[in-house]
Amino acid sequence: GWTPLFLAADQGHEAVVKLLLDTGKVDVDAKEKYGQTPLFLAAYMGHEAVVKLLLDTDKVDVDVKDEDGWTPLFLAADQGHEAVVKLLLDTRKVDVDLKDEGGQTPLFRAAYKGHEAIIKLLL
Repeated sequence: GWTPLFLAADQGHEAVVKLLLDTGKVDVDAKEKYGQTPLFLAAYMGHEAVVKLLLDTDKVDVDVKDEDGWTPLFLAADQGHEAVVKLLLDTRKVDVDLKDEGGQTPLFRAAYKGHEAIIKLLL
């Protein structure tokens, strides 16, 4: 199920995410029923500041896969969130060549959606 951190990450409530993280009592890598984490939600919605807060904990798995084999990078690339893609790449912990259950990569998704700036980042 969703936790307060999931809700705050999904809605882009930076101050609430920070407050929750500062307690040290939240599981930043908790998964909901489809295997997605708060980082997935923030990446999907393009909430750059929330993504940065989560990454700054050094406790998130940036390459965690959901039930379809997608990662936060897949979602950000697919949705055209260039700043989020850059933040994820800057961790130097993401595998840009990771394939989902259908054999697609983040580059494939960016190309399919026509996100030229993201394609350049992923090449």
